[in-house]
Amino acid sequence: MKLLNTILNFIFPVNCISCSKKGVDLCLDCIIKSPTAERETTNWIFPLYDYRHIPTKKAIWLLKYKGKRRLAEIFAEALHGKIAEELADLTIFENFREPILIPIPLSKKRMHERGFNQAELICKKLVDLDTEKNLTLVTNVLIKTKETEHQAKIRDRNIRLKNLCNSFEIKNSEKIKNRNIILIDDVTTTGATFNEAKKVLKQKGAKKIIAFAIAH
Repeated sequence: MKLLNTILNFIFPVNCISCSKKGVDLCLDCIIKSPTAERETTNWIFPLYDYRHIPTKKAIWLLKYKGKRRLAEIFAEALHGKIAEELADLTIFENFREPILIPIPLSKKRMHERGFNQAELICKKLVDLDTEKNLTLVTNVLIKTKETEHQAKIRDRNIRLKNLCNSFEIKNSEKIKNRNIILIDDVTTTGATFNEAKKVLKQKGAKKIIAFAIAH
């Protein structure tokens, strides 16, 4: 993979959108130094960075809409430390052990258009970074069956909730019964997507659920 990236960087040179460092669209140093998410969110959702920060917003846009998949690795590296930090307390005080990683899924139409799920790419890198093998990635349980309007385009919170209502279904529910789950997505705004996913997972027997997002 490193050799491939070197070749791609030679043919299609890129620079960090924040500091202009060569070879990456956004370097790890810059993403770590990005403003943290300060706006209020529910206590079980942990966003890292402020989506209003232009380099962060642009990097997420490049990943989702321009296919800059290597950014998923940078985001995962930044996210990994936050997850480890939260799990240290949850494991001790709430017996949050052997969690399953579940990326927020795309609809079939959007998956076909984009060719990949950015949340799933982040999850795969998180598993690679998990040297102690505490995390297990599961992608065939939470399914998005309803094509919905982009949440970012909807300002009214009530309309956001209605937009996502009954948009997820659960398959292979035996894989999540009595299991702790970590949901992963790139952006959370009102938490509506995470809340809808949590609802259907709980209905099928999931234990404790927490969620992480790159930005809020």
